[in-house]
Amino acid sequence: MSLTVNADGTHEQRLFVGPSEFPHWSPDGGAVSIFCCDNGMAAHVVDPDNGSFRELAPPDPTLEIYCGIWSSNATRFACESFGVTDASRNGIHSIRASDGGGLQWITSNPGGDGFPGDHSPDGERLVFVRAHPTGQVGLFVTGLNGDGLRRISPAGMIVDQGFVGSWSPTGNQILFPARTTPGHHRAIWVVNPLRQRAAPTRGHASCGGPSSEPTSIDCFDPGWSPDGTMVVFTRKTAQETQGNIYTVHADGSGLFQVTYTGRNSQPDWGPD
Repeated sequence: MSLTVNADGTHEQRLFVGPSEFPHWSPDGGAVSIFCCDNGMAAHVVDPDNGSFRELAPPDPTLEIYCGIWSSNATRFACESFGVTDASRNGIHSIRASDGGGLQWITSNPGGDGFPGDHSPDGERLVFVRAHPTGQVGLFVTGLNGDGLRRISPAGMIVDQGFVGSWSPTGNQILFPARTTPGHHRAIWVVNPLRQRAAPTRGHASCGGPSSEPTSIDCFDPGWSPDGTMVVFTRKTAQETQGNIYTVHADGSGLFQVTYTGRNSQPDWGPD
């Protein structure tokens, strides 16, 4: 289910009645996109104040399309897309957030998959994860018309397909979860999208240990606060089903536990 909660852990409340996941705040805070309902709709949007709900119909019956990543000006969604009968159409498209129309191609990955992440603060680029038919996965950035495509995750790094990058408000850093080897848990990394230099974030020394160690910690779902001074993420121990939500200052200080049920993940920090 999708919930909202204050950053200090207070005032937790249910956002949507029914199973749902992958909540994403709109840039103005007036709506939240969710993945739900298993009904083939392109996007689902909830008003966090009154719970009203709307769904956007798929713009093209020859595409399976899953949308929820808002553009920087909240006018469009970036969407994971699959050709129903033509795998050459797999990739990322975008649609209007108002009515689901205006289908536009961003990047293709024939036979593979593309998972859209954040738009850059200037609205000109998109970070995303590309999965190839061979199973190889990498973190990429591209212009919204497909120009300037480049890989930014170092070779050999095992990038998480489930979370695809959080762009800092200043535009010079992207957070993403990854493993150094198949036998390790995920840690949170930061990369400069122009320099392809990835490094572990500070303050997460307990994350990414060997999977065989019962005390090691799995960290994932990172996201920047609106002012870029803090990071929210999921931290999971071997005893927890999904994990709990934590925040930490960008310099690694002030680790704070927000939720305590052991069944929380996929946080997204609202714009306010």
